[in-house]
Amino acid sequence: MRKFIPVIFAFIFTTGVFAQNQFETLVERPNEKSLKGIISRSVLESDTSFKWFATNYKAFSPNTAAIAALKQQADSIQLLVFMGTWCEDSHFIIPKFYALTDAAGFSQDRISLIGVDRNKKTLSHLTEALNVINVPTIIVLKNGKEAGRVVEYGKYGMFDKELGEIINSLNKQ
Repeated sequence: MRKFIPVIFAFIFTTGVFAQNQFETLVERPNEKSLKGIISRSVLESDTSFKWFATNYKAFSPNTAAIAALKQQADSIQLLVFMGTWCEDSHFIIPKFYALTDAAGFSQDRISLIGVDRNKKTLSHLTEALNVINVPTIIVLKNGKEAGRVVEYGKYGMFDKELGEIINSLNKQ
């Protein structure tokens, strides 16, 4: 399976460039909309079901070291992000993740956002192939290979600090 992972990443990033959204809308609980598949930031920003996005985006000052790391590696990494539109941790972290990437001027074309259902499944069995167990999960890719990942709030409770450390470690390789 490992030799197919670069193929999976290529598919995800190619699909993301040519077709912004490839998702299905689920209603897993009353008054709750879940998006499963490849979604875009613009869907989260424009859909009134996701008011949490704007609120949490505005209320965040990203870690300066993480901003610097993203700026330095902007042309050499991709970020693969798994989230649940139903998940409170995703509600909190994903808008802040976008505030971080915006502050760094990181290209949205280098981010693929994948929505999962409440069973943490997505289209094409990506969560199983990449061993994604919790959301949100942010995977840093360099040359199509995983360089590291931040799961939920990370080991410090500050996802942006840990993301910056992963990206900075690429400079030492």
